[in-house]
Amino acid sequence: MLWLTCLLGCGEAEGPRYRLLGGGSISLEELQGKVVLINYWAQWCHPCRAEIPELNDFARLHPATVRVLSVNFDGVLGEQLRQQTTALGIEFDTLLDDPRPHLAAPLSGGLPETIVINPKGELQQVLLGPQTQQSLEALLASTTL
Repeated sequence: MLWLTCLLGCGEAEGPRYRLLGGGSISLEELQGKVVLINYWAQWCHPCRAEIPELNDFARLHPATVRVLSVNFDGVLGEQLRQQTTALGIEFDTLLDDPRPHLAAPLSGGLPETIVINPKGELQQVLLGPQTQQSLEALLASTTL
């Protein structure tokens, strides 16, 4: 009987937490119910630079249904990462930890790359190349609920 009480009272363990550049941390489980875009970028990547304003605008237009996160492809951390995100104008949260190993997302071999997680918390697709406002709106309209 004791084991049954424990089973009923014990919820599923929350997945890994990812540290944020601005402080604090986040888990992907917290974001269920939203479409999550995890964008991989590098300072030297010109298409990444062109895409960032599109992602900023998209995140601002859909705060209730979308969460955009970024990961630096080169693994830059600390003050250098802060300087790069400022220089590129990244307005959405930057993760210090790469969630790819926990998502079973294949490596694409190019940048920019965006991992799309549906509102159920499932990997939906991996986008390669710069996204535009139009492509992001089409993605949102087709996202599996």
